[in-house]
Amino acid sequence: MDFDRPVDRRGTSSLKWEWFKEDVLPMWVADMDFPAPEAVTTALSRRASHPVYGYTLADDSLYEAVQSHLKRHFDWEVKREWILFIPGVVTGFNVAARLLKGGEALGVPTPAYPPFLSVGKNAGREMVKIPLSMENGRLALSRETLEAHCTPETRLLMLCSPHNPGGTLFSREELEDIAAFCAERDMLICSDEIHADLIMDEGKRHVPTASLSPEVAARTMTLRAPSKTFNIPGLGCSMAIISDESLRVRYKAAMDGIVPHVNLMGYEGARAAYIHGEPWLGEVLAYLRSNRDHAYAWLSKMKGIKPLLPEATYLIWMDARDVGVDNPARFFEEHGVGLSDGAYFGAPGWLRLNFACTRAMLDEGLNRMEKAMG
Repeated sequence: MDFDRPVDRRGTSSLKWEWFKEDVLPMWVADMDFPAPEAVTTALSRRASHPVYGYTLADDSLYEAVQSHLKRHFDWEVKREWILFIPGVVTGFNVAARLLKGGEALGVPTPAYPPFLSVGKNAGREMVKIPLSMENGRLALSRETLEAHCTPETRLLMLCSPHNPGGTLFSREELEDIAAFCAERDMLICSDEIHADLIMDEGKRHVPTASLSPEVAARTMTLRAPSKTFNIPGLGCSMAIISDESLRVRYKAAMDGIVPHVNLMGYEGARAAYIHGEPWLGEVLAYLRSNRDHAYAWLSKMKGIKPLLPEATYLIWMDARDVGVDNPARFFEEHGVGLSDGAYFGAPGWLRLNFACTRAMLDEGLNRMEKAMG
């Protein structure tokens, strides 16, 4: 696919493109400006041609496609009954928080994807912030940090792996330390792994938290989706993978009456993506890796900007506190670049840039940033 060819998204009710004024380049929310795999478009068109759009079930081929993808990419054997389809990962981790009893708290490593920061309030539970440490130019979650910030009441860890916004790809050893701590404290783990397929460091591979051991799996709720992987977030098809039967029963009970079924187009798009989208994924990863290196090199030379090199995700997290303005996000927006404001992630003065766009758009955005600072 020609990822250099721009696609005009204005006038399509695109959240990304219609959030800012028309003269602002949107480089914020996490969706790509690339066409989805052709097989997805074909499948959706074929299904749309049928005139009845009723309630729909996930069929055998979708379950098998998800299982095959997880085995092929992560060597993770997942049984069909472990998979619960849900309309979104945000829905998934809000459901997980509802498993806590009164007086129990959840721990959220920060900075965090903004919806994580409202989970405690939504569930009526205390939220404990766990500040990630900076180690060798990457955000890390150490056992020492967990011990320093988790209270005795903290009974659920909301893990984002790979990490958004920091782009950290947690190693097996790091995950084992996190899991061991949770086991000692008898804490559940909700592992948001929506960016697991988007690894920017060639030769490295994401490790699903639940794949570490049966013991770790027994306390883990894994959230996944094809949405970031294949650029189909608007279709609203995600999944919770829970191997422990008792935990799965509790999770399903927490969903009752609140969580709607996945829509029929979500199922269609997910099936087509998982079965036929592999070649497209390989091509888009190559393009994204090139964009990452290009953007990181350029940002590293900008006065006052300190970017982190993302090991995963198509997002660059950068420290802009030395730019010399009160609100870096507003400053760059006024100069024609719409970035994610770190304040919403719990880190005022930081910014997040989405480089999943054409190289020409990326260059234009970076050029505008550079000119803004003189």
